[in-house]
Amino acid sequence: MNNRFIPSIILAAGFIGGVTLLGNQLGDAATAFLNKDRIVTVKGLSEKEVKATHVIWPLSFTEMGNELAAAYDALEEKQNLVLKFLRDNGIDESEITLASPKVQDTLANSYDGRTRPYRYILTQVVTVSTDKVDTIRKLSVTQRELLKKGVALSSDYSYMTAYSFTGLNEIKPEMIESATKNAKAAAQKFADDSGSKLGKIRRANQGVFTITDRDENTPFIKNVRVVTTVEYFLND
Repeated sequence: MNNRFIPSIILAAGFIGGVTLLGNQLGDAATAFLNKDRIVTVKGLSEKEVKATHVIWPLSFTEMGNELAAAYDALEEKQNLVLKFLRDNGIDESEITLASPKVQDTLANSYDGRTRPYRYILTQVVTVSTDKVDTIRKLSVTQRELLKKGVALSSDYSYMTAYSFTGLNEIKPEMIESATKNAKAAAQKFADDSGSKLGKIRRANQGVFTITDRDENTPFIKNVRVVTTVEYFLND
């Protein structure tokens, strides 16, 4: 073969190879372009009812009198009764917090000119923070022992029992899996109805977990909810 034709052959082969490669890239790009809008976005829901794992129970009680020192002594006696009630029913000292007593001087704060039956009103709050949810539920509805000893707990909305769920990390994987399966089922139905095949996931968003009371009458039962958003490719 004439040596002067060799560079031409190499050049032609390189040109053909380049065109082939370019053609493949253009083909892939065209396929990607055709498929870029062939997606379906679906949402998957997962809900689970769980029992509260922690509770904060504020116990508020008052004492009234015209002599501050005597009213404070009487309040301290009530406080000791409440503390004994808690300890006798399995609540540890580490789970109990005492707030400083609040003192209201009705004479000093009387702006309407009315005469109050007692000058001083003292309020004490003992707060229990514990994982013993069942124990607190039982104690909160059976306060007869305290009532018999003259301790009436306040029913003020400022001192409501608060239940919470602290085990979210343990149930997250299971709930995400369930929500993703629900989303895939919805996407598959859409693909079937449109005569397409369900492709790979294009994008997925886990969603935000929310924890709410199941209802206002059972705050110790929580509803955990998550909604995932998933985008799938649709293929012919």
